[in-house]
Amino acid sequence: MPGMVLFGRRWAIASDDLVFPGVFELFVRVLWWIGILTLYLMHRGKLDCPGGVLLSSYLIVLIILLAVIICTVSAIVCVSMKGTICNPGPRKSMSKLLYVRLALFLPEMVWASLGAAWIEDGVQCDRTVGNGIIATVAVRTRTWCPATLQQGSLSSTSNRTASGTTRSLTRWSAIPQGPPSFRSRTTDYDLVGGDQLNCHFGSILQTTGLQYRDFIHVSFHDKVYELPFLVALDHRKESVVVAVRGTMSLQDILTDLSAESEPVDLECEVQDCWAHKGISQAARYVYRRLVNDGILSQAFSVAPEYRLVIVGHSLGAGAAALLTIMLRSPYPRVRCYAFSPPRGLLSKSLYEYSKTFIVSLVLGKDVIPRLSVTNLEDLKRRILRVIAHCNKPKYKILLRACWYELFGGHPEDLPTELDGGDLTQPLLGERSLLAHGSPAYSFSSDSPLESPTKYPPLYPPGRIIHLEEVGTSGRFSCYPAARYSVKWSHESEFSKILIGPKMLTDHMPDILMRALDSVVSDRAACVSCPTQGGSSVEVA
Repeated sequence: MPGMVLFGRRWAIASDDLVFPGVFELFVRVLWWIGILTLYLMHRGKLDCPGGVLLSSYLIVLIILLAVIICTVSAIVCVSMKGTICNPGPRKSMSKLLYVRLALFLPEMVWASLGAAWIEDGVQCDRTVGNGIIATVAVRTRTWCPATLQQGSLSSTSNRTASGTTRSLTRWSAIPQGPPSFRSRTTDYDLVGGDQLNCHFGSILQTTGLQYRDFIHVSFHDKVYELPFLVALDHRKESVVVAVRGTMSLQDILTDLSAESEPVDLECEVQDCWAHKGISQAARYVYRRLVNDGILSQAFSVAPEYRLVIVGHSLGAGAAALLTIMLRSPYPRVRCYAFSPPRGLLSKSLYEYSKTFIVSLVLGKDVIPRLSVTNLEDLKRRILRVIAHCNKPKYKILLRACWYELFGGHPEDLPTELDGGDLTQPLLGERSLLAHGSPAYSFSSDSPLESPTKYPPLYPPGRIIHLEEVGTSGRFSCYPAARYSVKWSHESEFSKILIGPKMLTDHMPDILMRALDSVVSDRAACVSCPTQGGSSVEVA
């Protein structure tokens, strides 16, 4: 787990990070050695030519040098397989082996240079031998840099909702931003930002299936705390739809990272109104644009009998939820559908208040609806516990993770949590947290990792619909297409970050829409199916 110390410097590579790069180099070297040996044995009788003795000696020394390198790399791989993440003791000889391996680069480089020089001098022997020498020099020039160390460093390192239109507008979060703002004078709607050819707005038209006349306002303006959004009319469901875009730029990321809590001034009878600072500022920006600039007034002047629906994905979902709370007083019929919203959004009282008019949708193990500052601290503690308690070498863990990612199935039962008590050895990655001379590390109340957080707990918005994949499927397996179950879930089910191969892909809007399509189509094909366990959800 700690970085290796070479040449008096600690590197970002641990002694158990060299298994896979070492195996790769070993494979290349063995093939190379077999090729050179075959070349020598097949043509050693044809070296009775000017310079033939020189070439024969060159090949013999090359074979011996490659054999030594193969043995050294084999030893590095074997030693790197020993011990566990927190027990580098069996790998204490790794530094010496690396010094030996690095030292072998010098004679290898010198011998390749000599081979190039001798061929350049015009040794008049069998052309096959000469081509073999040239190939050897070419291969060596690609392996002079310490490939083992370089590769080792690599190994360590937003539904169907209120309407079909609402469903389509959630996909807008994947449409990119454009250059500086301009306002169209040739259309009846407002268009702020976008590209000069209106390709971004064309993408919205293609995605949603709406007409030009259905849009009231489209803004691609994107700065920190200022999110792109659009306002459109859904005539089929008689709704004014406000869609807020999710994270798509560096400015959006900075808004996400402003994760401290701030008080929110709302026109509602709720005490303790706190929210995510960055998202709260973004929601207030959209609120000012909608209300102060008269965008909503314009929309309802066109369709006064319509109701207001607000949607968004990820960061846009959080902003949409807070925007809905802000608009609740002037528009009491407002509804919000938040797709994959962040967990660290609302205080407990605001979360309870939002349940009557906000619905959140979460897919599988999506990390964002589980993401908050307090959950990140909890994840850190749990990861450190797992690492300290794990009795498997790193390469086995990585192999099983790759197998699970590619072929699915159930991972082998491995110890993941302590059943209580103290750890029997320090966490090497957290050595700075230990008192000098402390023989053990304890997760007691006195541990710095258990210190109270300065961030109050925040919660996701509204009631939560959770879509979970039924069964398992791998990326390259022969399992049938994924099927999903759907149920109402309590926020406590998202109180911990779950580590899994789909924790990021489950957040993607196209994956979420595909899952919603699957759920809706299954229900449409089985309208008369009995309800089981009260876990079904009415999908509008």
